[in-house]
This record gives sequence, structure tokens and C-alpha cells, in this order.
Amino acid sequence: MSAPRRSPEAIAAPGPHVLGVDSGGSGLRIALGTADGAEPVVTEVCETPVRTGPAGIDAGHLLEQLLPAARRLLERSGAGDGRGVDAVAIGAAGMATLGDQLRAELPAALERALGVQRLALAADAVTAYAGAVGQRPGAVVAAGTGLIALGTDLTGWRRADGWGHLLGDCGGGAWIGRAGLDAAMRAHDGRRGGSAALLSRLEAVFGPAPRLPALLYPRTDRPAVLASFAPEVAACAGHDPVAAGILREAAAHIAEAAAAVCPAAGADGGPCEVALTGGLFRMGDPLLVPLRKELARQVPQARAVAGSGDPLAGALSIARGLAAGDLRLPRHPTLLQVPGEGPGQGTD
Repeated sequence: MSAPRRSPEAIAAPGPHVLGVDSGGSGLRIALGTADGAEPVVTEVCETPVRTGPAGIDAGHLLEQLLPAARRLLERSGAGDGRGVDAVAIGAAGMATLGDQLRAELPAALERALGVQRLALAADAVTAYAGAVGQRPGAVVAAGTGLIALGTDLTGWRRADGWGHLLGDCGGGAWIGRAGLDAAMRAHDGRRGGSAALLSRLEAVFGPAPRLPALLYPRTDRPAVLASFAPEVAACAGHDPVAAGILREAAAHIAEAAAAVCPAAGADGGPCEVALTGGLFRMGDPLLVPLRKELARQVPQARAVAGSGDPLAGALSIARGLAAGDLRLPRHPTLLQVPGEGPGQGTD
């Protein structure tokens, strides 16, 4: 296991604490803050991703990393006995479909180890929502290699896409990269729809075009490899109409996902916020300009905003709402579960 990285923030003062956890493909991030949000947040990062096995996400492996890091954070905050966490929220990639073991084992384990009485287990799309929108009605589109949209009117959840690169993730990084490589191969073959500019970039990145299948198909990380070509598509869009067309089509898919989940109105009947989060939107204007047009056309009741926080900030926000008895986001058996509250409600 790689050594954890600690944040340089000031040490929090003793007091009721909450813990936010974000488990993803790059590792485990843990944040400790006070329940009232008055003191600085301290963090640690464990750079080994939590294992996934036949039973789903490995609860034991998550605890092996989380518990020592949580105790170190508590010691730094002045709670030297390693206990005193009022509420914990854990967001995990794959929680909705692979989180059965986490839901079965974490409540008792965290109560034994840290005295935790209040626990929320969330899909990473929910923590992304909480970090970007908060506890208001709205929607979030989280886009990187893949793409998922999640929205709520605070009575239930609506989800669109997030089905992986073979079945969906339309408009995400892997989708854009694959479309760009398809256009490059068409140019190589002399078929319609090809792009000489994208073929040139394919050869610069991957080598001769005929060798690409042998490089790509054996890889277990094919979505990431496909997504690595998406910035090349964006770089060509200013002078290549095929690349620009790919990004316009991606924008239409992204707006479709937002339209499928966005509630009719936001807080107090105002415009619904659609927050855009994730690395895909760092492409900038080549994607964002057509996306703004598509959102205005397909989701006229909404106002697009940049995401104001990441999934770790969202997990900490959920933990604070739980500690205060004011968690307004709707419960759901796989998207957002609070053990001990009874059956979840909502739609997926």
C-alpha cells in the first residue's frame, strides 16, 4: 500500500467531527471536519484504489485504509482516543451496482472502530451532486472517461446513462475518443466521414493506423485509452469539420442526459441548476460552446453552472447534513442509503 498523503491545512480544533470519504479509481480520499463547518478541514489520501472482487467492492480493503487514516486525522484534531466521529459519509465509484458488501459490513465495523452512529453510503454520482449542487433541487452531469447524469426534486432521484463505454456513457471522454479514432480509420481506408487531421494525430499518438487494433483490444483499460484521444479531437476541432462535428454530437448527448434528469424547477420555483463536473469539461470552448447551445435548446428551464465542489466535498456535506439531522437528499437503496433509517425511497 502506498503511503498516505496529508493535507497542509491547519489542524482543526477539538469538537464534534464528521468524516467524508471518496473512493475512486485513483485511490481513497478522507476528509475530517467539524460538524458545524466552523473549523478547517484536514485530509489524507491513500493512493491505492480499493479492490473490487467477485463480491463487489472489498469492504475489508476499504477499512484497512480508512481506519488508520481516520485515527491519524482525529489525533491531529485533538481527539487522541481515535473516536468521536459524529457522522460519516462514504461515496464510492460502483456503489450502486457493486456496493452490497459495503452496505452489509461497514455500519457495524465503523461503529466498533470509531463509535459511528450515523452513516451514509452513497454512489459517487450522489456525492458529486452534493458537492456541486448541495441539498437543492437540480441536476449534475459528471463526465470524464465516462458520463452519468443525476437529478432530484428532493423527493426521488432520476439517473441517466453511466452504463459504461459499451452500452452508453454517450458524450463522455471514451465516446469522443472512439468517435475520433473511427474518423481517423475512415480516412486511412478512404471511406466517407474520415478526417485526415485526426488520422495524423492517431499516428502521432499510437503509431501506424493498422497497428491500432493490436494495441487497443488486449488492453483491460480500453475506456481510458479511448478517452486519452479525446483531447486530440478537441485540439483539431478549430480547423477540422469532422472533429467539430464529433464535439457537437457529444454536446447533444450530454444535454439529452441532463434533460432526462433535470426537475421542472429549482429551489423556490426558480431555474433548475445543471452543474457540469469532471475532467471532460476542461476541454473548454470546443466542447462548452456547443454544449451551452444544446442545453439552452433541450433544457430551457435550466441554468448551467460550473460544479462548485468535488465528490469529497460532497461526502463531507452529506456527513454534516446527517449530523445535524438535516440531510434532505432523498434516500435510495443503492444511490444513498442511511442504515437504520428503514427502506429507501426514490427511483433509479
